[in-house]
Amino acid sequence: MPLSLPLPTPRDGDPCRPLLRLNAASVAEAERTLLGCCRCDRWAHRLAAHRPYPDPESLLAAADEASYDMTHTDIAQALSAEPADHPVTEGPGALAAHTALRAAHAAYEARFGHTFVVCLDDCRPEERVDVALVGLRTRLGHDQDTERAVAAEELRRLARCRLARLLGVAPHAGPAARPCGPAPPGR
Repeated sequence: MPLSLPLPTPRDGDPCRPLLRLNAASVAEAERTLLGCCRCDRWAHRLAAHRPYPDPESLLAAADEASYDMTHTDIAQALSAEPADHPVTEGPGALAAHTALRAAHAAYEARFGHTFVVCLDDCRPEERVDVALVGLRTRLGHDQDTERAVAAEELRRLARCRLARLLGVAPHAGPAARPCGPAPPGR
């Protein structure tokens, strides 16, 4: 049973307003909202069931913990719902970069059976294509178990960033922060 915590009353312009709405939502509505951050039913259910959260940092910490506890089935479910997004670049070499990205994505999907995921929120827009290409090339050399661990970490980071945007807070405060670029293997 969730612990009942005293929560502040929402005011117009209050940065806690999105969290207060999430805390007050029905379980089904909260789960639908959370599935927009990570398309794993068990992850969203777990976060919705542990409401209310006293502050955004508590929700982000709970999201990280739920991500670390995802099973292989949970990870597969979340990966299957991830869009095959490609970072966009313009200028000289853009066509070649996008061609290389499409080819690397195709090779990755053929090797691992799911879309390539990488959180690029910490990267400047002009770095994103290069970081994605380096990540793809590096991760194509992984064995299945190593890549599953790296993909799970990238899913955690993506979910954290999406949740932080939903809440209107910085995603990388505290120990979960790390510099731009693909996750190191084995985490």
